[in-house]
Amino acid sequence: MPPAALAQGTAPAVPPSTTAPAGAAAPASPAARQPSAAQAAQQERMRSCNATATSRHLTADARRSFMSECLAGRTPAASGHEPSAAQAAQQERMRSCNTTATSRQLAGTARRSFMTECLAGHGASTD
Repeated sequence: MPPAALAQGTAPAVPPSTTAPAGAAAPASPAARQPSAAQAAQQERMRSCNATATSRHLTADARRSFMSECLAGRTPAASGHEPSAAQAAQQERMRSCNTTATSRQLAGTARRSFMTECLAGHGASTD
């Protein structure tokens, strides 16, 4: 304490955090309880990756590896992942061939043969 404070009989101010009883927790402010947008996004990614790892029954090193990849964003989480470009192209080709086969009223072996040719890309999908 400075000599002037002793002479005047005043004690230095003590921060409020040190005046709380030893076992008492300081009340948290409402802003401290709400995660930031980045924290909320990370928590959601953790939930999603964890759910996917659980649904795939991954354990030990396989789970650890998957979680690392998933949290880094290199592996899509289960919910809402979009198909790759190749998958999307295949799905579109399937829709197109199916529509053409239906418009031609193909059934049974004729439809199966047409779909095989169409999906192989031999130009059979034109009407």
